[in-house]
Amino acid sequence: MHTTHLVVETREIDPVEDLLAYADPARPLAWLRRGDGIVAVGEPLAEVRQPSAAGLSRTAALANAWRGMVAQAESSDPVDLPGSGLVAFGAFAFDEESAADSVLVVPSQVLGRHGDRFWETRIRLAASPVSEEPFATQPYGPHWAGTVGPGAQSPQGYQNSVRRALTRIADGELSKVVLARDLTGSVPAGSDLRRLVRALSTGYPDTWAFAVDGLIGASPETLVTVHDGTVTARVLAGTIGRGADADADTAASSHLASSTKDLDEHQYAVQSVLASLRTHTRALAASEQPFLLKLPNLFHLATDVEGELADGESALDLVQVLHPTAAVAGTPTPAAIAAIRELEPFDRGRYAGPVGWVDAAGNGEWAIALRCAQFTAGSGEIAVTAYAGAGIVAGSDPESELLETRVKFRPLVDALA
Repeated sequence: MHTTHLVVETREIDPVEDLLAYADPARPLAWLRRGDGIVAVGEPLAEVRQPSAAGLSRTAALANAWRGMVAQAESSDPVDLPGSGLVAFGAFAFDEESAADSVLVVPSQVLGRHGDRFWETRIRLAASPVSEEPFATQPYGPHWAGTVGPGAQSPQGYQNSVRRALTRIADGELSKVVLARDLTGSVPAGSDLRRLVRALSTGYPDTWAFAVDGLIGASPETLVTVHDGTVTARVLAGTIGRGADADADTAASSHLASSTKDLDEHQYAVQSVLASLRTHTRALAASEQPFLLKLPNLFHLATDVEGELADGESALDLVQVLHPTAAVAGTPTPAAIAAIRELEPFDRGRYAGPVGWVDAAGNGEWAIALRCAQFTAGSGEIAVTAYAGAGIVAGSDPESELLETRVKFRPLVDALA
């Protein structure tokens, strides 16, 4: 890829009440969690799109492109925090064979917050004039509502796909496969999509709320985080819906914590992450027992993994080796991806793919794009496609798995309504 010399200037600023108010209403570019995060202001400076490529994986090609940009950049960054200085947002296709492209977006202006520190970054081509224009907020547009209904995979079709997957598991082809279904619909033309990002980030504060190239969601699952050389990843596998009252809630959490099926599924996922990270890290450790992660609508089994990043690597290099995890594809992964291609009647695009950001120092936060939808502007309404999936293992019940996808759709469907 041809790289152009970039000039990057970051400075500390006074506190900003609402980062999202500065984002583009039609094409927000944002990454937020509990008030911290980064938001692009104005038009992006550059987009690097990687359709499916022969040879190099798309993520590897984008990681190389990013290295080239960083090498050509002249940066002044006294703030020196993860996400300050030169930064790019990314959203990648789940499957190398997907028709959807993987993209890195380099913003021209960024507002960031880390705890009680705030900064602005301006990124420009060396030949471009310096801008001193103050960053401006854009008032939120009116509230809107979208409608979604069954997509290419009907509820009955989904249960049939689960049954077919169970046959393959019984035949020994796979131990686990994650199958998704889709909802499709639209939102009115001209809708301020920041409202959806804001609803998800306030309703689900422990998740990573994101908007990158029309992909908007709130993911509870980190793929990998790199902060100052320390690598952390959170593995989620094993799920149960929350109870209607305190007693039912306790019963549900106890059931999940003692379910052999879910604990086995979880262990597969943890081992797959450790195996992938070993060659890219020094000193790697995971907690021995999973803990229960409590979200507003469900419980997950979770395990945190931590290590030290090897020299010369960036968060993008780890994204490449970790994706797809057993938690979102299955085990063994190649067989699971082949089964997904056959059993899902759609291309899942960027659903369950990596979404996040990377900076010039190799720091980054990458989540798995779950509880999300892809928004595509057309001549009239904005088309929306949402996805939710469930892990199928021996002993899975098709009806229960369908119900699990319903629970996972709820955050997005509620926010759209």
